[in-house]
Amino acid sequence: MGEYLDQIPEPIQEHIRQITKTSGLGDGDDAVETIAQAWLEKKEIFEKRVEENNLEEVDSYLADDEQGALLLTYSGSLISVGPLVEGVRNVEYASIGLREDVPERAADDGSKLAGEVTVDSVAEFEPGPIKKSSAIFMIAVPKEEMEPEAEEELLSNVTQVLAEDFVEVNKTIIRG
Repeated sequence: MGEYLDQIPEPIQEHIRQITKTSGLGDGDDAVETIAQAWLEKKEIFEKRVEENNLEEVDSYLADDEQGALLLTYSGSLISVGPLVEGVRNVEYASIGLREDVPERAADDGSKLAGEVTVDSVAEFEPGPIKKSSAIFMIAVPKEEMEPEAEEELLSNVTQVLAEDFVEVNKTIIRG
């Protein structure tokens, strides 16, 4: 297909094609390659921020896990899942900023995960800022145990920095 799309794992390639259709860029090969290039840059940035902030990648995350997590979806959206405090979590959702079929940002401080979150499956919330995400590409959790307030702040800050980084990718690659 193309230089960038070929570097993306097979299951995500079709998702990239679907995202492109709702991006406003058209759905031709050039638009798909542009979205794929942006996706690869965002993946690299996510991995770098995970390492810088003493987070580690895991394959699954239990609904009743007390610590929080940072999720990166197939579409490049971010979900910050705060630590479990009194049975609920603060959840922040930030879309990739290109899709016209999802909210750009949403948050809910009384969220619950509907079940375990695993790589290659959707994350579902009841209630939450969104009902369900696109499939999860990466899950990152703090390496060390932290107080809930400190962990909440860390995850929120990392999400904010990543969202800003992703906006810059959109500006430089997609918007030219």
